[in-house]
Amino acid sequence: MTVEKVDTLVVGAGQAGVAASEHLSNNGISHLVLERDRIAERWRTGRWDSLVANGPAWHDRFPNMEFAKSGPEEFPHKEQVADYFVDYAKMINAPIRCGVDVTKVTRNSGKPGFRIETSDGVIEAENVIAATGAFQTPVIPSVVPQDADVLQMHSFHYRNPDQMPEGAILVVGAGSSGAQIADELMRAGRKVYLSVGPHDRPPRAYRGRDFVWWLGVLGLWDVAALKPGTEHVTIAVSGAHGGNTVDFRELAAGGMNLVGMTQTYNDGVLTFAPDLADNIAHGDANYNGMLDLADAYVARNGLDLPEEPEARAVRPDPECVTNPTRELDLAAAGVNSIIWATGFSQDFSWLEVDACDEAGKPKHQRGVSSEPGIYFLGLPWQSRRGSTFIWGVWHDAKHVADQIVTQRKYRDYRAPVKRELTDA
Repeated sequence: MTVEKVDTLVVGAGQAGVAASEHLSNNGISHLVLERDRIAERWRTGRWDSLVANGPAWHDRFPNMEFAKSGPEEFPHKEQVADYFVDYAKMINAPIRCGVDVTKVTRNSGKPGFRIETSDGVIEAENVIAATGAFQTPVIPSVVPQDADVLQMHSFHYRNPDQMPEGAILVVGAGSSGAQIADELMRAGRKVYLSVGPHDRPPRAYRGRDFVWWLGVLGLWDVAALKPGTEHVTIAVSGAHGGNTVDFRELAAGGMNLVGMTQTYNDGVLTFAPDLADNIAHGDANYNGMLDLADAYVARNGLDLPEEPEARAVRPDPECVTNPTRELDLAAAGVNSIIWATGFSQDFSWLEVDACDEAGKPKHQRGVSSEPGIYFLGLPWQSRRGSTFIWGVWHDAKHVADQIVTQRKYRDYRAPVKRELTDA
């Protein structure tokens, strides 16, 4: 059987894989990108119908191409984002092969490199880049039994309000996905409960600048990895409806029922932690902290940016915050479905090499694995706060490609032939 050989194999053709291909090509490294579905498939089928990018088009892109159908300050629709990566791959002539699933990677015995088993045959490569991203396997906590008399789905499988059965809906998780989905359901006339846990809540924009600009000038995008246990801070931010700050008090004023973190389920009754007010207050502190940093930056640099005192106005706490619901009888409340906006886990079980710890998490430094020749891209906090964002993964990909070049130079080094000394 013929075995295909390539210097570097990239697994995944989302934003991480496309970025890797560009930098590998720029360094003259022969490579192949394998994708089990289509380019940027998760943007098309792993998101709800109305999703737009969480950042404006001028920011959430690769440096060498702008969005074709979105103005700089607009938030591109998810299909436009997917089309962007398809167009980008064509522009850089990326060697992407779609419809091929990678099932196993093992180290070669007695020679350098790796053996990669795929649905289309065997490939050998000197290096493997796992560019499968941060959003791989939807996680639903084991709180409500699967046989309970209520529909349960992950936000990954939510598409639009019309797919949901009649009745009230509980959304668990108040990050970007949970907040946007709950808002969309309420706007569609549905009765919605939203379970709010600890979160950061930045302003969408302040003093005429989007918050992504503020994070940039304040140096916060480049903050190094946080202390263990805080890497996955839930961030409530949205580009929906032209970009508005997520305000849970405003959602409650519109009719949404806010509750604390979901804790237990027993005989049709859910219990919630008594932490709703504290979680809202933590989000407020994060919000006001950003405003304080922005104001200080404006004053320090003498910028002519309009003051915005109304940004600090706070609605009164709604009844659901001052007198929070601790128990909810789902049937009595008419709750027939639960949407779990509770994040994702990563699955690198196909990497049968010493690249992950006992919990399955990659062992790496800025994407360079503890297993020589294995690299990662698209991991949360891979090198900085922005690593899972479109522009952030592009910069991480450059570092990974540069490391491959460096290792290739060592690999290709040949010591000079020693000259034998002869008598004069």
